[in-house]
Amino acid sequence: MALQAGLDACKGFGPITMNYLAHLYLAVGSDEFLLGSLMGDFVKGNVENRYSNAIEQGIIFHRKVDAFADSHSATMHCKQLFSSERRRFAGVIVDICYDHFLSKHWLSFAGVGLDEFARHVYTVLQEHYETLPERLQVALPRMRRQNWLEAYGTLKGVEITLNRISKRITRQDMLFGAVNEVSDNYDRLEKNFFAFFPDLIDFARSYCASVDYPSEMIKKDRHRFMD
Repeated sequence: MALQAGLDACKGFGPITMNYLAHLYLAVGSDEFLLGSLMGDFVKGNVENRYSNAIEQGIIFHRKVDAFADSHSATMHCKQLFSSERRRFAGVIVDICYDHFLSKHWLSFAGVGLDEFARHVYTVLQEHYETLPERLQVALPRMRRQNWLEAYGTLKGVEITLNRISKRITRQDMLFGAVNEVSDNYDRLEKNFFAFFPDLIDFARSYCASVDYPSEMIKKDRHRFMD
């Protein structure tokens, strides 16, 4: 969901994605739809006839989610909380914060444990390894080894993630140590998350309901949405 402008400064632009967890959580549907929702950060341009229909629809869904998230008032308020020196990368920081709060409050939104959900995602990725974009293939072993989907659950995990990303940008100081600003604004960031995320869930539900997906694409509802 981060603004692309912040990432354009990255050296050797690679799989620097901030909100795997949120995108995967929202992708209620078949395994291929879930796969496409993650691949949206690794695939650019027109996806028509490049993948199966379910994967293509997952990528399109990912982009719709990004557009909604970036335009939401709570997201814009979150970005304004960070110092002007870090403002260019505020979208990246907010993405990480959103995944942190989703991880922290996972069972308020999901009907299965985060550990079980993460294991399922890693299994799906491995089973479809040959379909993954090259950059995601490269990232997958590290993603599993470091358990990225559960890594944001603590502020220490947020700090490690921000500092790791900082090593891949031209001005490392723009992200290194940014966890201090996250900590200083923690309560306001968390409040904005709760203003934002239910709206995002409603948007995802409405969007999926408005698209005439084939039955096989939506047959595997893994009960991640709580009624």
